[in-house]
Amino acid sequence: MAIKRVGIILNGVTGRMGTNQHLVRSILGIIKQGGIKVGDDLVLMPDPILTGRSEAKLKALSDKHSTKESGPLKYSTEVAKVIADPAYPIFFDSSGTLQRAEFIEAAVKAGKSIYCEKPTAVTTAEALRLAKLCEDAGLKNGVVQDKLWLPGLRKLQMLKEQGFFGRILSVRGEFGYWVFTGHVADQPAQRPSWNYRKADGGGIMIDMLCHWRYVIDNLFGEVKAVSCLGGIHIGERVDEKGKKYICDTDDSAYATFELHNGIVCHFNSSWCVRVRRDDLLTVQVDGTDGSAVAGLRKCYAQHMAATPKPVWNPDIDSPIDHFAHWSEVPSPMEYDNAFKIQWELFIKHVCLDTPFRWTLREGAKGVQLAELGLQSWAERRWLDVPKI
Repeated sequence: MAIKRVGIILNGVTGRMGTNQHLVRSILGIIKQGGIKVGDDLVLMPDPILTGRSEAKLKALSDKHSTKESGPLKYSTEVAKVIADPAYPIFFDSSGTLQRAEFIEAAVKAGKSIYCEKPTAVTTAEALRLAKLCEDAGLKNGVVQDKLWLPGLRKLQMLKEQGFFGRILSVRGEFGYWVFTGHVADQPAQRPSWNYRKADGGGIMIDMLCHWRYVIDNLFGEVKAVSCLGGIHIGERVDEKGKKYICDTDDSAYATFELHNGIVCHFNSSWCVRVRRDDLLTVQVDGTDGSAVAGLRKCYAQHMAATPKPVWNPDIDSPIDHFAHWSEVPSPMEYDNAFKIQWELFIKHVCLDTPFRWTLREGAKGVQLAELGLQSWAERRWLDVPKI
């Protein structure tokens, strides 16, 4: 069996998401499983190199995650030099959103295939400019849209394909958890401080509405219009150095989306909410014939025939155990890591020209929805979503 080594530059993966999901669970996971088997005679084997600004962080990553299968993890702080190296045809960026453009521009000049985290930018114009750079250069490109491969959402899609819902009426999403402010020593903040500073590209709308755009577009229908209210509910937090700072961008977003097919979607996203639901993300789909609620991995469904008949009576405890009428949707298969699945698809796209539709242009649609959400909040009105 022939082994084709595929050089991959992993830029800016020293952060929590980059390390855990992209390096460890995706690239090293693929290496550990013996590569990506393509037919009976070919294996695509990632050959990664880590790049970034901090040599100490890169060395620590290399020391911790070098394995028998991967060998010593290569790393370099000379990003431009590595980008120019033809041994690495794929460039992946997981650095800060505001730094992404300079890396993508350099990678385009070097003729790399480009894959990056979302959001690709903080404005639609910039996101489209980066997409057009890749398109004009004829380069394969992609953006991370990991939630499409979450087991819970895949089960929703399975139910939809089976006609379980009948005509879908509405979708309700609840996402978030309480992020500690850092004021109490024993409750350190579990998200980085830049998330709450506008100048650093922070804000929950630019983060989460990018996700909701591709989830809605792919599972339920194309977004037609948006109405969004944001909030800066907590005005002061404590940063990584123990210094207090002012939060000047949204930590919560309450968004309603009208779809072209008539479905109404509402998603609440907040870093200021305590969880009393099945998961950190739950998505409820209600249709004429049935409903389902999905978390990250599990999904529960209720058919019309199993729907109880509630009667409003606030003077007594509810005689109905509403949870009892829902059944868990079984897992028909083993689900792999969502990030890893998309990585394998992109690597095959680059090496074998297989289809891959989650491009930077698709990523720009998410930035567009986030930008329109911010505009809707500022102007307190509904806004149409133009086609990209």
